[in-house]
Amino acid sequence: MITLPVTIIYFLNGIGHLYYGYRLNKKFPKFHNMYDSIMLACLWVVAGIVYPFYYLDDNLILIGYLNICTIFICIFTPFMVWLILYYQKRNIKNNPSIRERRTVEKFIEIHGLTTKNNTHSFKTDITRKMLHLFPALLIMFLWLFAINIWGDLWSQEGIWGITAQDFGKMLILTVGYSGILIFAALDYVRLAPLLFERNLFHLLPDNVLNLLGKAMKGQELYGFTKPATLVLAFSTIFFFPFPIFFAAALIATLGDGAASIMGKCFGKKNFPKNSPKTLIGYMAGFIASLGVAFLSLIIFLQGLNLIKNIIISLAGATVFFLIDISTVKLDDNILNPIISAIVMNVLYIIL
Repeated sequence: MITLPVTIIYFLNGIGHLYYGYRLNKKFPKFHNMYDSIMLACLWVVAGIVYPFYYLDDNLILIGYLNICTIFICIFTPFMVWLILYYQKRNIKNNPSIRERRTVEKFIEIHGLTTKNNTHSFKTDITRKMLHLFPALLIMFLWLFAINIWGDLWSQEGIWGITAQDFGKMLILTVGYSGILIFAALDYVRLAPLLFERNLFHLLPDNVLNLLGKAMKGQELYGFTKPATLVLAFSTIFFFPFPIFFAAALIATLGDGAASIMGKCFGKKNFPKNSPKTLIGYMAGFIASLGVAFLSLIIFLQGLNLIKNIIISLAGATVFFLIDISTVKLDDNILNPIISAIVMNVLYIIL
């Protein structure tokens, strides 16, 4: 019952994203991928369903913390988003010129976004990959904070029956689930002018627009932001042991980043020929995925046999390579973390 509001708000967002996806696909069929929208809506629903199952302990203190988490996700976060939009509305009322310069047309013109192709500059690629990497780095920081700082203060057994791992899990889930809602709200506002007569684009703060403009491909104007998709995918694999989960998160971020950046800098031979992806990019992505998975298992899963570590890491890197080289129409930000985590966890159990 305590987690029910989180489930409801995520169900509603799943419906909202599916509706937006349907409208975008109907209006911009050449640029919007309806398969991604359907999968994204499913991820919203799954994230809402699994949230209560992260907390199965009947510890009264844990339940008290869980109440705080639910309040933060379902009340504080939406209120903060409303406060930002309300402030922008009041600011525009006092400065009407802001409304004129904050339009979709000017946003596209300033950042040079085009739908003629799906390529982008090296600078844009760096910004995109840093934005994708941020969730994984934040997860690592919160986990290390809970284990090494909160755990040292109260001992690894924690206080009042709550372990450092429990606290870390609560921090990651609360920050992650709240962050996804913020991205969703901004997407609703950003995409509204493309679908409805009422223009809300001017309510987005300048720093948000600048960040989006620097990290977007032209065709992504007609879809949802990728970091939110990535974090939603993370929410479905958080049940796995933390080292496996974190290895999959790094494969989906650092592995993808290495493939894209190295391919753009040094890649000369494209494969397939009509694809912007290169053989150098595939190799870089595989090696980076192998490396980050191996290090993640060594650091967070101490005592694991070296051979088992290599086999599990190779499996994760291979999954990344196969998804990267495939022509599947689904977003690799969804497929990479989920499939690599499943494969690595199965091997971890078997071995």
